[in-house]
Amino acid sequence: MKIVVLNGSPRKGGNTEIMAQAFAEAAYKNQNEVSILDVAPMNIRGCLGCKYCWAHKGECVQKDDMGKVFEALVDADMVVFASPIYWFDITAQMKTVIDRLYAGGSVGFHKTALLLDAGADHVFDAAIAQYKAMTSYLKWEDMGIITVPNMETKGSMTTAPNLDAVIRLGESL
Repeated sequence: MKIVVLNGSPRKGGNTEIMAQAFAEAAYKNQNEVSILDVAPMNIRGCLGCKYCWAHKGECVQKDDMGKVFEALVDADMVVFASPIYWFDITAQMKTVIDRLYAGGSVGFHKTALLLDAGADHVFDAAIAQYKAMTSYLKWEDMGIITVPNMETKGSMTTAPNLDAVIRLGESL
């Protein structure tokens, strides 16, 4: 299976990157092809709502780094959304990518998972609700949602108890 992990964290070497890497390494052990795409530093503009994509087979009128994301997703079987929680939701960078998926209605993946971390607990509800709405509407098969709370310092993910759940999810694929 080809799996693409979209890392929405702008923080290099941070907890989300550690979590995404642990997932990828575990999934790779089962002969999956896994890549991580760091979307936060990319130049991806927000959706214009112009519907150009509707008349041009999913092609977006904007020519920015979202083309790299579409290229990575074109033959993916599964997409994993990995993001820290900023102000009770996924990062703006990840949200921009999700909004731009509107143009890629023909992208073929059908399995997804959600990996979230935050500096506090009880802050995941909005991100999970958005993810569940997307999976329901787009008929994606949810392979798992994992939240890792209380990641107060950079690198604390390496000793987080929930990192085992991330690894188990990767190994189960």
